[in-house]
Amino acid sequence: MSSKTGSMNAIPRPLVRVNQWTIVSSVLLTWATGQYWLLLIPLAAGLGGILFDFNPIMRFSRSFLRKPMNTYILEDKADQKFNQMIASFFLAAGSISFAAGWTIPGYFFTAMVAIAAIIAILGFCVGCFIRFQWKQWQYRRKQQT
Repeated sequence: MSSKTGSMNAIPRPLVRVNQWTIVSSVLLTWATGQYWLLLIPLAAGLGGILFDFNPIMRFSRSFLRKPMNTYILEDKADQKFNQMIASFFLAAGSISFAAGWTIPGYFFTAMVAIAAIIAILGFCVGCFIRFQWKQWQYRRKQQT
């Protein structure tokens, strides 16, 4: 769900990519070091984006963009918010699992979010696909009534 037109309801793809790489990096560093608190970095940023429309990782990264915002490929803000809710759930579940000493669920939840982020970096947005299917289901259900 990308466009090339400027919009307040869109996020430049480079900012989305930085956020995705932050998730992947924090998961890999957590696995390598055993420091599960590292998951709190993308979790806190994600919750900030969901609750306050302010993701500090994206805001900081914005200063490195060289071109005007609307010249980048733009990602739909609603899709990204949905994706961030899913990612935040998995990051929180992974953090809680590791903190409780439940390593298998911790690895499961963090692997799921890391895999989804890697797939998104490679070009296919799993969360966008899920949201699209959800919206289609809602539409079909509404048409039946």
